Amino acid sequence: MSSVSSASSLAIDGLVSGLKTTDLINSLMSIEQVPQTLLKNKVTTTNSFISSLQTINGLVQTLASKASDAAKATSLDVFAATSSSAGVTATTGTGASAGSVRFTVGSTATAQVGVTAAMSTWSDAAGPLTIVRADGTQTTVTPASGSLDDTVSAINKSGAGVTATKVAAGTDTDGTKLYRLQLTSTTTGAAGAFSLYRGSGADVTAGTAADVLAGTGAAVVTRAKDASVTLWAGTAAAQTVTSASNTFADLLPGLSVTVSQVSADPVTVSVAQDTTKAQAVAKGLVDAMNAVTAYYGSNTGVTSTTSPTTGTTTTTAGVLLGDATTRSAVQALSSAMSAPVNGKSPSSIGIVVTKDGDFTFDEDAFQKALAADPAGTQAMLSGVAASVGAVATSASDKYDGSITSAISGQQSVVKDLNTQIDSWTDRLTMRRATLQTQYAALETSLSKLQSQSSWLSGQLATLSSSSS
Repeated sequence: MSSVSSASSLAIDGLVSGLKTTDLINSLMSIEQVPQTLLKNKVTTTNSFISSLQTINGLVQTLASKASDAAKATSLDVFAATSSSAGVTATTGTGASAGSVRFTVGSTATAQVGVTAAMSTWSDAAGPLTIVRADGTQTTVTPASGSLDDTVSAINKSGAGVTATKVAAGTDTDGTKLYRLQLTSTTTGAAGAFSLYRGSGADVTAGTAADVLAGTGAAVVTRAKDASVTLWAGTAAAQTVTSASNTFADLLPGLSVTVSQVSADPVTVSVAQDTTKAQAVAKGLVDAMNAVTAYYGSNTGVTSTTSPTTGTTTTTAGVLLGDATTRSAVQALSSAMSAPVNGKSPSSIGIVVTKDGDFTFDEDAFQKALAADPAGTQAMLSGVAASVGAVATSASDKYDGSITSAISGQQSVVKDLNTQIDSWTDRLTMRRATLQTQYAALETSLSKLQSQSSWLSGQLATLSSSSS
């Protein structure tokens, strides 16, 4: 309605005619604007329709994703691990299968920690120091000065896999504050062991550099050590496995074990199918399907409301009612979900269709089927999911899905309608200007007629007085 009022403040009501020009123009413009109003209403209705299409399309895409996961031949091969010891935790991953393993824990992984002798400065002047790792890798650094702070900074920036910290160590006989450097490997395991020398790499190679951690008052507080477990301990097949960290990957396929304490008593880690997670795969497919049908049902229903004051009944139809695209997609999905697989009904694994066309999931039936025939249950679920997934993808594919295409088509309609609305805005603006010009011309003409009338009246009055 903005075009009706945009210029109303500029219109001046008839000064001669006494007509309410603004009201007349506004009334005429209200009639002129009816086609544009209908177009705007159509845009509102179409946008609401697009929004519903986008919502159901998103739900169908979610169903397609769930179906893709459930259709895999190993979708029910979800396993959980249990440990007989609180000092050992186990998790399963890709490739896990049922089984168990028994072992003792010989050691946990540690990082080397060493401390230097107490000192007030690292040296009297800046000089090189060299860190040598267990594999023989040498890193030589030169602190900015002989101070302990510069030495700590140089070590920490060296990238040698060792961190340094200055720790208070009392005072000497003169009251000068003393400190130790605590040096810690950044990784656990035997490969993280290191030595610290005063001198360059050449001095280390020549054997003339002093080993700082072997000096008087210095010590290796914690030695670098791998974690170790021994499989089949106490038998001729005993086998020790080591790890630089406390985690051992693939002691069994897809099994990761983490140890936190030594155990001379055997620890048993078992892997078994997690029937709760397997059930969630099948139930997730049913829930995603029901989300689609529930939304479709709520947006295709017809509701009636009666005004308590006037008694008038208003009937409102769901925005998707009568839409062939979504109706066809939902019907196809329901058929795919309930269709037999290899002559057996999906209800045999708990996927049950109700008389209303909805689906329920019978957990007890699924668990019984899984226990009695794991392979058959997997085949049934994979078959149902593959059928549902194909239909869902056909409807919701982001490039050529039927619902996706319908959304694109309706968006083009809205674009065209908005173009028409803009054209009407220009047309109505011109129409208002024309009406204002016409009424202004009317006022001018009336003013001239009024002037002529006054002149004639004057002349007649003069003639009348002359004749008398």
